[in-house]
Amino acid sequence: MEFIPAKTIVNKTKTSCWFGINYIMNIYKGCCHGCIYCDSRSRCYQIDNFDTVRAKLDSTDMIDRELKSKIKKGVIGTGAMSDPYNPFEKKYKLTREALKLIDKYRFGVAIDTKSSLITRDIDILKDIKDHSPTIAKITITTWDDKISKIVEPYVSSSSERFESIRKLSEAGIYTGILMGPMLPFIEDTKDNVMGIVNLAYENGANFISTHPGLTLRDNQREWYYNKLDETFPNLKHKYIKTYEDRYDCLSPKYKELMYIFKEECAKKNILYKMEDIIDAYKKSYETTQISLFD
Repeated sequence: MEFIPAKTIVNKTKTSCWFGINYIMNIYKGCCHGCIYCDSRSRCYQIDNFDTVRAKLDSTDMIDRELKSKIKKGVIGTGAMSDPYNPFEKKYKLTREALKLIDKYRFGVAIDTKSSLITRDIDILKDIKDHSPTIAKITITTWDDKISKIVEPYVSSSSERFESIRKLSEAGIYTGILMGPMLPFIEDTKDNVMGIVNLAYENGANFISTHPGLTLRDNQREWYYNKLDETFPNLKHKYIKTYEDRYDCLSPKYKELMYIFKEECAKKNILYKMEDIIDAYKKSYETTQISLFD
């Protein structure tokens, strides 16, 4: 794996509306999961050779200096651009070392991942949870391992991710699912929505955040359509006819699926509104640290 220079790693976010995070941390650049729909391929992110994972040089020392210098505590989000638990993390443990520093300086953490490797770090996540808001978000777009293998070829299977949710939940980590994108004409079915919600409930998930569709733009759209030609012949033409050059491609079954989704979540006491999720994982810290994690 190549190590690349970086000027900074932990940066303040412009808004905290996405899971209430205050800072963003990207130790790795690029991703080797091979997901056919990944928005991070979009030209606006300027990531060359996206499928090649690179790590930022001296990331642990840099994160140490940056966290030490920050006056205001907050929740540090990681995983939105590049999965912090890519296969190289098993060897290099850069995310694990970063979590140790987040614990040391008493910040909170919000992790996005598709990898079961996150369970390796349950011990540190429990330590962080003792003093600061901690949330694990596992992306699952389909409950079916066969479909998952096609659209997300190099990640932990959906069943392995549900098992990770169970382990995290049993350890007391506030854990849930990012159910998106939900690929139109592939994953946007009642069976898929019900399957994910039911398995989320069975494995102790606290929440599900969903997007019943996907986003498409520039070179990401080109990549996705090429992959559709390889894996779902003729489906590309249905996309072009339905969405043309639209960015936000909601499922034609959007209203029906959202009704089913909300009804099933309500029955199983699974949160799905962003404001409710943020409140739930931060509320136990409000009385003593309200100014730090608002």
